[in-house]
Parts: sequence; structure tokens; C-alpha cells
Amino acid sequence: MANHGYQSGRLNLPFVGISTFAKSPYQPDWNAIDADVAVLGAPFDFGTQWRAGARFGPRAVREASTLFSFGHSGAYDHEDDATYLDGVRIQDIGDADIVHTLTDKSHANIEAGVRAILQAGALPLVIGGDHSVNIPCVRAFDQDCADKGPIHVVQIDAHLDFVDERHGVTQGHGNPMRRAIEKDYVCGMTQLGIRNVSSTAKEGYDYARAQGSDILSVRQVRKLGTQGVLERIPAGRRYYLTIDIDAFCPSIAAGTGTPSHGGFLYYDVLEILQGLAQRGDIVGIDLVEVAPAYDPSESTQILAAQLLLNLLGFIFHARGSRAA
Repeated sequence: MANHGYQSGRLNLPFVGISTFAKSPYQPDWNAIDADVAVLGAPFDFGTQWRAGARFGPRAVREASTLFSFGHSGAYDHEDDATYLDGVRIQDIGDADIVHTLTDKSHANIEAGVRAILQAGALPLVIGGDHSVNIPCVRAFDQDCADKGPIHVVQIDAHLDFVDERHGVTQGHGNPMRRAIEKDYVCGMTQLGIRNVSSTAKEGYDYARAQGSDILSVRQVRKLGTQGVLERIPAGRRYYLTIDIDAFCPSIAAGTGTPSHGGFLYYDVLEILQGLAQRGDIVGIDLVEVAPAYDPSESTQILAAQLLLNLLGFIFHARGSRAA
């Protein structure tokens, strides 16, 4: 029979099938995770102080990620002359259960998911949800850090998120970096993109710096350049990376609850992430505050998915280079 160039199996275009992250296998059993990366949705947005809607972020980012999942072996980058993600095993373990009005219960469920990922030896990638989901994510690292060493938190965000307490609120989306720095296994913090009016008062900035945090605005980052920023981050550390989508300019990321003009553009962040993956080992990631209802173009969730897939490629390529 003549060969007309057809391949066996399914073409499986982006709009076909179930929208797991990057069309990766779904693993609902958290005791059976077997992957290099495990993706957990954290659709919690009770911590917001203004516009809700980030509860739909995980679903939207997963849907957007199918755009980059054509079934090829890896992703070739002609600028770097490197094939990223080749052989990297990704599993989507679904969402943590969110119990409406119960922050402690919902956060505990997120924490349980991250702990299961770490116990399986995989890299946790958590898609929020508002930025308060970072609190249970970092909390889940206590035993991992006891075994492997502390983490340096790298935050990319428009807001400092260093509020201690306001009217009894300690677990909202303005609190996560304050809660993180309190952990004895967090050995430092770099906060990039912080700008303009903020939910954190001056005393929060003063306290953050007193605890050793390095705070840079978008304009300061651009003035220093990528290499200058990386040189301020301690080398050879284990990094926990938390990315708030409002770090980006709302001209490219309008779908968020608290947009802030003057933000990063795509390559501002991508080049820092590539350098960070080479400077040390990124051991945990969350990306938060995608609220898709505010961006009918769907550009925000596409940006998030594209950034995350490139980041995963950088991490495992750098790990392979170090092991070689």
C-alpha cells in the first residue's frame, strides 16, 4: 500500500481532548505520583482584597497550555540551539479541594498536595488562585528543607505582599511573603517588579529589608539588566519561585484582580528565569492571580502557560548540564 505520509496514532491538536496542563497524563492518586514535574491547581481566591476570579486561573492556564502541546519530542529553541522538555515527565494531579469560606481547610488541602509531590521526588508546580496559596505551598517545604537545605524565595510581583496582620487577616493575598520570611528554612528573599502604590505600608518594606530581602522595582531591574539582577541573588541555592501575573504590564496581562501599570514585559522576566535556573536549583514554583474573566483576549493565561513551559525547559536543561 502506498505511503501517503500519514503517521500512526492521533494528531491530537490543541483543541482536542482533555485540558490537563500541557496535555500531560492525569494522575488523580496523590500516592502514585511518578513524574519529574507534578502540576497542582489551587483554585482558591477568598484572600483577595478587590476583584475575585482567580479561582478560575488553573482551568484557564491549563486550557492555554494546550496551545504549546503539539506532541513533538521536546521544544527546540533556535536562539539557544537547545531542545527543551525532551524526556521531562509531567503529570497533572488535578486540583486541591477548595471548601468555600474555610481558608484553613482549603489551604491545608493545597499543602497536602504539595507535600505529596515533594514526597514523590517531583518538582511542584502550583497554579493559583490568589497569592495566599503561596502560604500553604511554602509551609509544605518544612520536611523537604530539613532533608535538603533551606530555600531562597524569588518573588516576581507588582506588590510586596508583606502585610503582617490587618483587621485579623493574616492569610490573605497581601500576607504571603511575610508568612514565608517567618519560616526558619527560608534563608532569604528577592522581590522583583515591586512598584507604585502598594498594599504594604512603609513599615512592611522596612521589616522586609531588615530580614534581608532585596527589593527591586521594574525600573531598577531594567537599569541593572538581567545579569546585574542575577548577581544580587545568592548563587548555588535552592530557589522557590513565586510569580504573580500582575508583575506583568496589564497591556499583556489584563486578566488579574489587581493590575498595576508599568509592569514587566515577557522577556524581562523570561531572561531572569533562564539565568536563575542556571544559577541554582529551582525546587518549587507557584504562579498566581490569573483571573481570566478580565481578559477576553485570553492573552493573560497564554502568557502564564508559555512562561511556565519555558521555565520548566530551562530548569531541567540546567539540571542536565550540571549533571553532565
